[in-house]
Amino acid sequence: MNKDDRRITPTEADFISCGSVPIEAVSALEGARETGGIGIRPVMVGADSMLMEVHRKKGLIDPEHSHDDHESICYLVSGRMRVVIAGETFIAEPGDTWIHRAGVLHYHETLEDSVQLEVKSPPRKPWS
Repeated sequence: MNKDDRRITPTEADFISCGSVPIEAVSALEGARETGGIGIRPVMVGADSMLMEVHRKKGLIDPEHSHDDHESICYLVSGRMRVVIAGETFIAEPGDTWIHRAGVLHYHETLEDSVQLEVKSPPRKPWS
């Protein structure tokens, strides 16, 4: 996936009922194949940022990666995750927040079925 393929069209609506946006099954995330257990709902896309809801199954491990063209701010709604950022490990529980700055290596391990909110700026579609 090249950078141009990752742009996502802004949402035209100013208000969206979350139930009207389907959860998309993910086969690859940030260019790396996923083995299942992850779904993404692109809740709202603006000109400068995107809000997505990420559903993760227990045991899912995202491959270590970085992204040079955007940053992501994450908020854990439910579940537990191991978050590794630049080699430092954190255990995220509901209410915890973290950031993946552009160019910084990171990955996640889902310790319990989890739901996270993630804001990407600028908006990018990191899944297929």
